[in-house]
Amino acid sequence: MLSFKNFKKSYGAYPALKIPDLTLEPGIYWVKGVNGSGKSTMLKSVAGILAFDGDILLDSSISLKNDAVAYRKLVNFSEAEALFPEFITGTELIDLFVSAKDGEKGQEQGLIDSMKMRGFVGRPVGTYSSGMLKKLSLLLAFLGRPKLILLDEPLITIDTASLEILYSWIGDSHRNYGTTFLLTSHQALDADILPEARQLLVEDQTLKFIG
Repeated sequence: MLSFKNFKKSYGAYPALKIPDLTLEPGIYWVKGVNGSGKSTMLKSVAGILAFDGDILLDSSISLKNDAVAYRKLVNFSEAEALFPEFITGTELIDLFVSAKDGEKGQEQGLIDSMKMRGFVGRPVGTYSSGMLKKLSLLLAFLGRPKLILLDEPLITIDTASLEILYSWIGDSHRNYGTTFLLTSHQALDADILPEARQLLVEDQTLKFIG
């Protein structure tokens, strides 16, 4: 589903991450690693935010390097600490993402309701608390029909009830639409809710399966 081909990411002369040849089948993946190991670098590279050497493919054919527009429509990303223009409202951002991701009209309404965002989604983002920002960032990652959703530290900054909603979004998207997930988290995933999650480790400047 997701293939790394001679992937190399460096910061100047420092080699940050190398994945010579690795293919991940559709699924839910928990990416582990110590701070500074390259987890966020990997996700941002897969999202098309960071430049790198080599290539990344979806379904063995959609190349980030050669088919960037088609690739980005199918890959959504929620950063650990999202930054949005303070003057724009949550509703305006959602409308923008729905259009950019070819989302279904009204798709966002159920997500807004389930995450209890009605009370603030119409306000400027600059008035949001960290928890509100996290909910908005997560919601945006589920818009459209992405093949791959990247979630960097999705379990932080939101309350327990919202975590249960997020787990249901992940499980439903995977089971109903075959969406693949890459999640980084210093907190353990709930194995009872996501029993199908497999573990990957970023260590020694590479990525490997550990379970």
